[in-house]
Amino acid sequence: MDDPILTIEERSAINAGRWFSTLSPSLRHDILRCAYVKRYKDGDLICARGEPPEEWVACARGAVRVSSTSISGKQVTLTYVEPGVWFGDVSIFDGDRRTHDAYAHGDTTTLCVAKADFKKILANHVELYEALLRLHARRIRQLYGLVEDLNTLPLRARLAKQLVHLLRSYGVPSLSDGSETRIGLQLAQEELAQLLGASRQRVNQELKAMEREEAIRIEPGGLVIRDRDVLMRIIESDH
Repeated sequence: MDDPILTIEERSAINAGRWFSTLSPSLRHDILRCAYVKRYKDGDLICARGEPPEEWVACARGAVRVSSTSISGKQVTLTYVEPGVWFGDVSIFDGDRRTHDAYAHGDTTTLCVAKADFKKILANHVELYEALLRLHARRIRQLYGLVEDLNTLPLRARLAKQLVHLLRSYGVPSLSDGSETRIGLQLAQEELAQLLGASRQRVNQELKAMEREEAIRIEPGGLVIRDRDVLMRIIESDH
């Protein structure tokens, strides 16, 4: 279902995006002026691998699950796009087809810019070229970091890093004194395991160990971070 207007919270998420907030007011205005809103239910397909690139997209609410399917038919989750993050520009730049599937994770809102409008904005704002180069440079750094972690860190440290990242992006205070924080993104252990390239059983073992150390609490509705400092010590001890 499409709705032409972002809610106050959704607009705030877009405007507060780490990258988008660095753009000039005139560029942000032109992007938002031609952007349109799409709303999805949990599991809805947003775009499919092999499709031609038609839109530049930002997540405004919920999350976008980026995945691929192996030859055997198993679906593997690669990342979750959080509110305020833009994606899809690579395919528009090189004109090639989309490389992955994207699904709504929970009720999700996206803000979209049509390919033709994206090209017009580029023509009118040279600033956007440099801004996108910065964005891509950050993505490459993150990608190298993930590959390095995968090859050098044990699962325990990689899991702690992932939990800290999810805490930063989706943390919701669960106690009035702020001592505990719930991860608002609902992830099954299988989905968390896919992000880490590990089995669900091994991830479950590490989560239970962290629970015994009082770093986290495992609840039916998800994970609660009890002590972020413990997670940071796990990360630093394995570096």
